[in-house]
Amino acid sequence: MKVFITGATSGIGAAAARKFAGHGHQVWVTGRRKERLESMKTEFKNDFGIEMHYTQLDVRDLEAVKQLESAIAQQWGAPDIIINNAGLALGLSTIDEGDITEWDTMIDTNIKGLLYITRCLAPLMKKQKQGHIFNIGSTAGKVVYPNGNVYCATKHAVAALSESMRIDLLNYNIKVTAINPGMVDTEFSLVRFNGDEARAGATYLGFEPLHAADIADTIYYCATLPPHVCINDLTITCTRQANGIFKTTDETVMNA
Repeated sequence: MKVFITGATSGIGAAAARKFAGHGHQVWVTGRRKERLESMKTEFKNDFGIEMHYTQLDVRDLEAVKQLESAIAQQWGAPDIIINNAGLALGLSTIDEGDITEWDTMIDTNIKGLLYITRCLAPLMKKQKQGHIFNIGSTAGKVVYPNGNVYCATKHAVAALSESMRIDLLNYNIKVTAINPGMVDTEFSLVRFNGDEARAGATYLGFEPLHAADIADTIYYCATLPPHVCINDLTITCTRQANGIFKTTDETVMNA
């Protein structure tokens, strides 16, 4: 399979790239950090014996996405799998104190970036009359939590867009799967809290969160099901988390 992944320089995107490459599939990844992309290319050559394609890309840049579409069409014809993984959360404040610049970045990345990639690459899938699109959402797209406002809104949008895509592409044998993880131990909180390692680390104290490889394994499972089977929507949390609001820690359990 030919697998295209956005936001692949860390976390879920990087884990998914390794999962597919490790099983011998062709991988084309994007991300904003060129040095990490180059390092991954070397790693994949050494570990998996494959030539990983990569493009340094900010999914908010529509013209760059259009150029990428042309490159993929020329070299691949069409991807078999698109993993819309690029996304982020910034800040954690009430709506009346929110940073508008952070709002714009989340909306432009989490919603518009996903739309740009899908709009440019889905037509290639339509031509071959098959494909599978994965949209990485969040439990924040299922349950709104305090101070999550705009981030939660963007992930609710991802959920709605996933349902819409499934309907719009139904006649072309294209699967659409929304993956909605809970707390995953990635750079997510470090980005949200502007590099504050102590605050980011505190997010996961007292319990074992999901790991990026857990989500990659789930994506791979869904992608390798029989052609007539499509899992439309999955919500995944660690055992100690019920949704975006309720979780328990080791200390809570000990005191129960």
